[in-house]
Amino acid sequence: MSADDCEAAVMMTMTCASCGIAECDEVKLKECATCDLVRYCSDKCQENHVSQHKEACTKRAVQLRDELLFKQPESTHLGDCPICCLPLPLDTTKSTMHYCCSKVICRGCALANKLREEEVGFKHTCPFCREPVPSKMEVSDKQRMKRIAANDPVALREEGVNQYVKTNYSSAFEYYTRAAELGDAEAHNQLSLMYYTGHGVEKDGEKEMIKEVYHLEEAAIGGHPRARYNFGCHEWRNGNTERAVKHWIIAAAQGHGDPIKALMYEFRIGTSVSKDDLAAALRAHQAAVDASKSPHREAAGEYRRKMKSVE
Repeated sequence: MSADDCEAAVMMTMTCASCGIAECDEVKLKECATCDLVRYCSDKCQENHVSQHKEACTKRAVQLRDELLFKQPESTHLGDCPICCLPLPLDTTKSTMHYCCSKVICRGCALANKLREEEVGFKHTCPFCREPVPSKMEVSDKQRMKRIAANDPVALREEGVNQYVKTNYSSAFEYYTRAAELGDAEAHNQLSLMYYTGHGVEKDGEKEMIKEVYHLEEAAIGGHPRARYNFGCHEWRNGNTERAVKHWIIAAAQGHGDPIKALMYEFRIGTSVSKDDLAAALRAHQAAVDASKSPHREAAGEYRRKMKSVE
């Protein structure tokens, strides 16, 4: 960008793009809600400038969306265990959720809490909020419904799962939608799958595809590695190999194994993945896997294996 272009860009943000008035104490400019290229002094000026700004606005909006979409998330959608503060494993069987507070806790911390309580003779409690673990399903159901009534996104999404298992697809869709509106990435992922399968949604191929892609994007942005891997596969099927590879590299760096297989395939056919790209993805993947390991979690895994052998 030349010096004149830079100056023009700065001026566009200091003055109203429509009437040219400069910002001052009496005049406050607001940015275009879609892009960050221009500002306006009033809604009327923005309306008058639509025809001139539409093309550049649309192009910039796509760029901003891609910047957000292809940014490496700081963590997966699962986040960290609230007890040991280590990343939660992608294998959900290695974690447990308590209905009393809807917190997802790694089994390492859950087992450590259980053994400590048994050692001193305490009653079993939630490792996070210390609420007594209910002995009856009725009490557990009341706790679950209380969290749903409080609009807890995790509780809403889990109720969506329960309804989906019962094949109550319309009800599942409603709960997933409520959780997604509250920013739950797993709910977005489940909605994308519902649009893909057609369960609980209207049958309209083109509209379903648009909504499926939207929810895949939102889930990926929210740090969901499986959704990002699926989105990469969607891009690959549509011939957008470079975009697919970007998604797979990000998902691999979150500890997901399937993107590694996809990257290795692309490397073997010699298209969009170099040896250095694959090596970097493998290192990042292993680092993410190692970050979710701990002695307590290994002990919990061994404990579960022993319990299953006894059964």
